[in-house]
Amino acid sequence: MSDMDQTLVVGAVQMSPVFLDREATLDKVVRYVDEAGASGCRLVAFGETLVPGYPFWLGRTDGAKFNSDLQRDIHALYLKEAVQIEAGHLDGVRDAARRNGTTVVLGVAERPADRGGHSIYCSAVTIDAHGEVASVHRKLTPTYEERLSWSTGDGHGLVTHDLPPFTLGSLNCWENWMPLSRTALYSQGEDLHVALWPGDVYDTADATRFIALESRSYVISVSGVLRREHVPDFMPGADMMREASDERISSGGTCIAAPDGSWVVEPIADTEGLTVATLDHGQVRRERQNFDPSGHYGRPDVTRLVVDRRRQALATFTD
Repeated sequence: MSDMDQTLVVGAVQMSPVFLDREATLDKVVRYVDEAGASGCRLVAFGETLVPGYPFWLGRTDGAKFNSDLQRDIHALYLKEAVQIEAGHLDGVRDAARRNGTTVVLGVAERPADRGGHSIYCSAVTIDAHGEVASVHRKLTPTYEERLSWSTGDGHGLVTHDLPPFTLGSLNCWENWMPLSRTALYSQGEDLHVALWPGDVYDTADATRFIALESRSYVISVSGVLRREHVPDFMPGADMMREASDERISSGGTCIAAPDGSWVVEPIADTEGLTVATLDHGQVRRERQNFDPSGHYGRPDVTRLVVDRRRQALATFTD
Protein backbone atom coordinates (compact mmCIF):
# COMPACT_ATOMS: atom_id res chain seq x y z
CA MET A 1 0.00 0.00 0.00
CA SER A 2 1.43 3.36 -1.05
CA ASP A 3 2.11 6.24 1.31
CA MET A 4 -0.69 8.20 -0.40
CA ASP A 5 -3.14 5.43 0.50
CA GLN A 6 -2.28 6.04 4.16
CA THR A 7 -3.27 9.71 4.19
CA LEU A 8 -6.59 11.51 4.28
CA VAL A 9 -7.29 15.15 3.44
CA VAL A 10 -9.87 16.58 5.83
CA GLY A 11 -11.67 19.87 6.20
CA ALA A 12 -13.13 21.60 9.25
CA VAL A 13 -15.58 24.43 8.59
CA GLN A 14 -15.91 27.14 11.22
CA MET A 15 -18.87 29.22 10.15
CA SER A 16 -21.77 31.21 11.48
CA PRO A 17 -25.26 29.99 10.68
CA VAL A 18 -27.82 32.24 9.10
CA PHE A 19 -29.30 32.17 12.55
CA LEU A 20 -32.68 30.42 12.79
CA ASP A 21 -32.97 30.15 8.99
CA ARG A 22 -32.61 26.51 7.97
CA GLU A 23 -32.61 26.92 4.20
CA ALA A 24 -30.15 29.81 4.11
CA THR A 25 -27.80 28.02 6.51
CA LEU A 26 -27.96 24.81 4.46
CA ASP A 27 -27.14 26.80 1.30
CA LYS A 28 -24.03 28.06 3.08
CA VAL A 29 -23.15 24.50 4.19
CA VAL A 30 -23.44 23.26 0.60
CA ARG A 31 -21.08 25.99 -0.62
CA TYR A 32 -18.51 24.92 1.96
CA VAL A 33 -18.88 21.24 1.01
CA ASP A 34 -18.17 22.22 -2.58
CA GLU A 35 -15.16 24.27 -1.46
CA ALA A 36 -13.89 21.33 0.59
CA GLY A 37 -14.35 18.99 -2.36
CA ALA A 38 -12.43 21.35 -4.62
CA SER A 39 -9.64 21.35 -2.00
CA GLY A 40 -9.41 17.55 -2.14
CA CYS A 41 -11.12 16.87 1.19
CA ARG A 42 -12.60 13.42 1.64
CA LEU A 43 -14.12 14.49 4.93
CA VAL A 44 -15.59 17.84 5.94
CA ALA A 45 -17.06 18.56 9.39
CA PHE A 46 -19.28 21.31 10.82
CA GLY A 47 -20.18 22.40 14.37
CA GLU A 48 -22.91 21.43 16.83
CA THR A 49 -26.52 22.27 15.81
CA LEU A 50 -25.12 24.58 13.16
CA VAL A 51 -28.42 24.20 11.32
CA PRO A 52 -30.34 26.33 12.15
CA GLY A 53 -28.29 27.39 15.19
CA TYR A 54 -27.41 26.70 18.80
CA PRO A 55 -29.99 27.96 21.39
CA PHE A 56 -27.84 30.72 22.83
CA TRP A 57 -31.00 32.64 23.76
CA LEU A 58 -31.77 30.34 26.70
CA GLY A 59 -29.27 32.04 28.99
CA ARG A 60 -30.02 35.50 27.65
CA THR A 61 -33.83 35.72 27.54
CA ASP A 62 -34.89 34.06 30.82
CA GLY A 63 -35.23 30.69 29.13
CA ALA A 64 -36.30 28.91 32.35
CA LYS A 65 -39.37 31.08 32.89
CA PHE A 66 -42.32 28.68 32.92
CA ASN A 67 -45.13 29.25 30.40
CA SER A 68 -43.40 32.35 29.05
CA ASP A 69 -45.03 33.60 25.86
CA LEU A 70 -41.63 34.74 24.66
CA GLN A 71 -40.07 31.30 25.18
CA ARG A 72 -43.02 29.65 23.47
CA ASP A 73 -42.61 31.96 20.47
CA ILE A 74 -38.86 31.35 20.21
CA HIS A 75 -39.28 27.60 20.53
CA ALA A 76 -42.03 27.56 17.91
CA LEU A 77 -39.65 29.29 15.49
CA TYR A 78 -36.84 26.87 16.39
CA LEU A 79 -39.12 23.92 15.69
CA LYS A 80 -40.21 25.40 12.37
CA GLU A 81 -36.60 25.88 11.25
CA ALA A 82 -35.22 22.62 12.66
CA VAL A 83 -34.12 19.79 10.38
CA GLN A 84 -36.35 16.85 9.57
CA ILE A 85 -34.28 14.42 7.55
CA GLU A 86 -37.32 12.42 6.46
CA ALA A 87 -38.76 15.55 4.85
CA GLY A 88 -35.69 15.90 2.61
CA HIS A 89 -34.22 18.93 4.34
CA LEU A 90 -30.66 17.60 3.93
CA ASP A 91 -31.04 16.53 0.30
CA GLY A 92 -28.94 19.45 -0.94
CA VAL A 93 -26.10 18.51 1.41
CA ARG A 94 -26.43 14.87 0.36
CA ASP A 95 -26.15 15.92 -3.29
CA ALA A 96 -23.06 17.99 -2.51
CA ALA A 97 -21.44 15.07 -0.67
CA ARG A 98 -22.16 12.80 -3.64
CA ARG A 99 -20.86 15.11 -6.36
CA ASN A 100 -17.68 15.85 -4.38
CA GLY A 101 -17.10 12.30 -3.13
CA THR A 102 -16.82 13.78 0.36
CA THR A 103 -18.09 12.46 3.68
CA VAL A 104 -19.88 15.15 5.70
CA VAL A 105 -20.37 15.34 9.48
CA LEU A 106 -22.96 18.02 10.20
CA GLY A 107 -24.51 19.20 13.46
CA VAL A 108 -28.25 19.87 13.25
CA ALA A 109 -31.18 20.61 15.51
CA GLU A 110 -33.28 17.64 14.46
CA ARG A 111 -37.06 17.21 14.83
CA PRO A 112 -37.36 13.54 13.86
CA ALA A 113 -40.58 12.07 12.56
CA ASP A 114 -39.96 8.88 14.53
CA ARG A 115 -40.48 10.89 17.74
CA GLY A 116 -43.55 12.77 16.51
CA GLY A 117 -41.77 15.67 14.81
CA HIS A 118 -42.30 18.26 17.55
CA SER A 119 -39.30 17.76 19.83
CA ILE A 120 -35.74 18.80 19.07
CA TYR A 121 -32.65 16.63 19.34
CA CYS A 122 -29.04 17.74 19.08
CA SER A 123 -27.87 15.44 16.29
CA ALA A 124 -24.59 14.72 14.51
CA VAL A 125 -25.46 13.52 11.02
CA THR A 126 -22.88 11.57 9.01
CA ILE A 127 -23.47 11.58 5.26
CA ASP A 128 -21.16 9.31 3.27
CA ALA A 129 -19.40 10.07 -0.01
CA HIS A 130 -22.30 8.47 -1.92
CA GLY A 131 -24.73 10.96 -0.39
CA GLU A 132 -26.37 8.43 1.91
CA VAL A 133 -27.22 9.22 5.53
CA ALA A 134 -24.89 6.77 7.28
CA SER A 135 -25.86 7.61 10.87
CA VAL A 136 -27.71 10.10 13.03
CA HIS A 137 -26.38 10.39 16.57
CA ARG A 138 -28.72 12.17 18.97
CA LYS A 139 -26.92 13.73 21.91
CA LEU A 140 -27.31 11.47 24.93
CA THR A 141 -27.63 14.19 27.56
CA PRO A 142 -28.22 17.86 26.79
CA THR A 143 -26.12 20.10 29.00
CA TYR A 144 -27.55 22.50 31.59
CA GLU A 145 -29.90 25.03 29.92
CA GLU A 146 -29.89 22.97 26.69
CA ARG A 147 -32.40 20.73 28.49
CA LEU A 148 -34.93 23.56 28.19
CA SER A 149 -34.82 23.11 24.42
CA TRP A 150 -33.46 19.68 23.47
CA SER A 151 -34.67 16.17 24.18
CA THR A 152 -32.57 13.27 25.48
CA GLY A 153 -31.05 11.09 22.78
CA ASP A 154 -30.14 7.41 22.65
CA GLY A 155 -27.29 5.09 21.73
CA HIS A 156 -28.40 4.32 18.19
CA GLY A 157 -25.80 6.62 16.68
CA LEU A 158 -22.83 5.33 18.69
CA VAL A 159 -21.34 3.81 15.55
CA THR A 160 -18.20 4.19 13.47
CA HIS A 161 -17.72 4.40 9.72
CA ASP A 162 -15.00 3.19 7.38
CA LEU A 163 -13.20 6.12 5.79
CA PRO A 164 -10.00 4.49 4.56
CA PRO A 165 -7.43 4.43 5.93
CA PHE A 166 -9.31 5.62 9.04
CA THR A 167 -12.32 4.61 11.11
CA LEU A 168 -14.51 7.64 11.80
CA GLY A 169 -16.70 8.45 14.80
CA SER A 170 -18.25 11.58 16.29
CA LEU A 171 -19.78 13.00 19.46
CA ASN A 172 -21.60 16.21 20.31
CA CYS A 173 -20.05 18.80 22.65
CA TRP A 174 -19.88 17.62 26.28
CA GLU A 175 -20.46 14.02 25.19
CA ASN A 176 -16.77 14.25 24.41
CA TRP A 177 -16.21 14.45 28.18
CA MET A 178 -18.16 11.22 28.78
CA PRO A 179 -15.59 8.40 29.16
CA LEU A 180 -18.00 5.59 28.34
CA SER A 181 -19.33 7.29 25.22
CA ARG A 182 -15.78 7.66 23.97
CA THR A 183 -15.06 4.04 24.90
CA ALA A 184 -18.06 2.90 22.86
CA LEU A 185 -16.41 4.41 19.78
CA TYR A 186 -12.86 3.30 20.65
CA SER A 187 -14.08 -0.30 20.94
CA GLN A 188 -15.23 -0.16 17.32
CA GLY A 189 -11.78 0.78 16.08
CA GLU A 190 -12.21 4.54 15.93
CA ASP A 191 -8.98 6.36 15.08
CA LEU A 192 -10.41 9.58 13.65
CA HIS A 193 -12.74 11.40 16.02
CA VAL A 194 -14.90 14.43 15.21
CA ALA A 195 -15.99 16.51 18.21
CA LEU A 196 -18.78 18.96 17.41
CA TRP A 197 -19.02 22.16 19.51
CA PRO A 198 -21.17 25.32 19.44
CA GLY A 199 -18.00 27.39 19.64
CA ASP A 200 -15.61 28.36 22.40
CA VAL A 201 -11.84 28.01 22.58
CA TYR A 202 -12.25 27.15 26.26
CA ASP A 203 -14.06 23.93 25.29
CA THR A 204 -11.63 22.74 22.65
CA ALA A 205 -8.15 23.81 23.77
CA ASP A 206 -7.65 21.07 26.38
CA ALA A 207 -10.27 18.43 25.54
CA THR A 208 -9.11 17.98 21.95
CA ARG A 209 -5.54 17.13 22.91
CA PHE A 210 -6.63 14.95 25.82
CA ILE A 211 -8.97 12.83 23.67
CA ALA A 212 -6.21 12.45 21.09
CA LEU A 213 -3.77 11.26 23.75
CA GLU A 214 -6.29 8.95 25.40
CA SER A 215 -7.41 7.34 22.14
CA ARG A 216 -4.13 7.62 20.22
CA SER A 217 -6.26 9.02 17.39
CA TYR A 218 -6.61 12.16 15.35
CA VAL A 219 -9.26 14.48 16.79
CA ILE A 220 -10.99 17.21 14.82
CA SER A 221 -12.84 19.69 17.01
CA VAL A 222 -15.11 21.84 14.88
CA SER A 223 -17.02 24.85 16.16
CA GLY A 224 -19.31 27.60 15.02
CA VAL A 225 -18.99 31.34 15.43
CA LEU A 226 -21.74 33.81 16.20
CA ARG A 227 -21.76 37.55 16.80
CA ARG A 228 -24.42 39.85 18.14
CA GLU A 229 -25.03 41.22 14.65
CA HIS A 230 -26.10 37.74 13.50
CA VAL A 231 -29.22 37.78 15.69
CA PRO A 232 -32.05 38.37 13.18
CA ASP A 233 -34.80 40.95 13.60
CA PHE A 234 -37.47 38.28 13.00
CA MET A 235 -36.44 36.34 16.11
CA PRO A 236 -38.84 36.90 19.01
CA GLY A 237 -36.93 38.68 21.78
CA ALA A 238 -34.14 39.72 19.40
CA ASP A 239 -33.55 43.03 21.18
CA MET A 240 -33.47 41.33 24.58
CA MET A 241 -30.92 38.79 23.32
CA ARG A 242 -28.71 41.46 21.77
CA GLU A 243 -28.75 43.56 24.93
CA ALA A 244 -27.72 40.53 27.01
CA SER A 245 -24.92 39.50 24.64
CA ASP A 246 -21.37 40.62 24.12
CA GLU A 247 -20.34 41.44 20.57
CA ARG A 248 -18.90 37.93 20.37
CA ILE A 249 -21.47 35.28 21.34
CA SER A 250 -19.49 32.27 20.11
CA SER A 251 -15.74 32.43 19.58
CA GLY A 252 -15.04 29.28 17.56
CA GLY A 253 -12.09 27.17 18.62
CA THR A 254 -11.83 24.77 15.67
CA CYS A 255 -8.63 22.71 15.88
CA ILE A 256 -7.04 19.35 15.05
CA ALA A 257 -4.81 17.24 17.31
CA ALA A 258 -2.56 14.36 16.32
CA PRO A 259 -2.45 10.93 18.03
CA ASP A 260 0.47 12.06 20.21
CA GLY A 261 -1.52 15.08 21.46
CA SER A 262 0.43 17.60 19.41
CA TRP A 263 -1.35 20.25 17.38
CA VAL A 264 -1.93 19.75 13.68
CA VAL A 265 -4.00 22.94 13.75
CA GLU A 266 -4.12 25.07 16.91
CA PRO A 267 -7.51 26.49 18.01
CA ILE A 268 -8.79 29.14 15.62
CA ALA A 269 -10.81 31.95 17.18
CA ASP A 270 -13.48 34.22 15.71
CA THR A 271 -12.85 33.80 11.98
CA GLU A 272 -15.02 31.90 9.51
CA GLY A 273 -13.60 29.57 6.91
CA LEU A 274 -12.47 26.13 5.80
CA THR A 275 -9.35 24.65 7.40
CA VAL A 276 -7.70 21.83 5.45
CA ALA A 277 -5.19 19.29 6.80
CA THR A 278 -3.64 16.02 5.65
CA LEU A 279 -3.70 13.23 8.23
CA ASP A 280 -1.25 10.32 8.16
CA HIS A 281 -2.55 6.98 9.44
CA GLY A 282 1.01 5.94 10.13
CA GLN A 283 0.97 8.28 13.12
CA VAL A 284 -1.91 6.30 14.62
CA ARG A 285 0.00 3.05 14.23
CA ARG A 286 3.10 4.54 15.82
CA GLU A 287 1.21 5.73 18.90
CA ARG A 288 -0.70 2.44 19.26
CA GLN A 289 2.64 0.67 19.82
CA ASN A 290 2.63 1.52 23.50
CA PHE A 291 -1.08 2.15 24.15
CA ASP A 292 -4.23 0.90 22.45
CA PRO A 293 -7.31 1.61 24.61
CA SER A 294 -9.47 -1.17 23.19
CA GLY A 295 -6.72 -3.59 22.20
CA HIS A 296 -3.66 -4.66 24.17
CA TYR A 297 -4.41 -2.11 26.91
CA GLY A 298 -8.03 -3.20 27.26
CA ARG A 299 -8.97 -5.69 29.97
CA PRO A 300 -12.43 -7.06 29.09
CA ASP A 301 -11.90 -9.81 31.66
CA VAL A 302 -11.97 -7.07 34.31
CA THR A 303 -14.08 -4.20 32.90
CA ARG A 304 -16.51 -4.26 29.99
CA LEU A 305 -18.98 -1.77 28.55
CA VAL A 306 -22.56 -2.65 27.55
CA VAL A 307 -24.05 -0.34 24.90
CA ASP A 308 -27.74 -0.34 23.94
CA ARG A 309 -27.89 0.91 20.35
CA ARG A 310 -31.61 0.42 19.84
CA ARG A 311 -33.39 3.54 18.61
CA GLN A 312 -35.83 4.62 21.31
CA ALA A 313 -39.48 4.66 20.33
CA LEU A 314 -42.60 5.61 22.25
CA ALA A 315 -44.70 2.78 20.85
CA THR A 316 -44.28 -0.56 19.13
CA PHE A 317 -47.12 -1.52 16.78
CA THR A 318 -48.13 -5.00 15.76
CA ASP A 319 -50.58 -5.07 12.85
